[in-house]
Amino acid sequence: MEIWINPACSKCRSALSLLDAEDAQYTVRYYLEEPPTVSELEAVLRRLALEPWDITRLGEPVAVELGLAAWPREAADRTRWIETLTAHPTLIQRPIITADDGTAVLGRSPESVRSVLR
Repeated sequence: MEIWINPACSKCRSALSLLDAEDAQYTVRYYLEEPPTVSELEAVLRRLALEPWDITRLGEPVAVELGLAAWPREAADRTRWIETLTAHPTLIQRPIITADDGTAVLGRSPESVRSVLR
């Protein structure tokens, strides 16, 4: 299992604590230092069954600067969103946990983190 984190994120620290408490084996990816590629992000979105705008942090300064809140959320615009997320990884919701069995979750609550452990 891999977890994408930002060490400054309290939800990331909570997710790591919960994984540790469950003795889960995982790899940490500091996604701000090692941003996902377009293909990695597409794969994670497929696993999450979400669209790129579903995992975008619209309150980030760069999101406001780019005017993301007003961008269309249509299939035709999907690539533009994904490329923007890979260029500006601070926009990506966190933490994202992907398991070897194909399970993936946005680990924003203890329940979502536990769901990937089952």
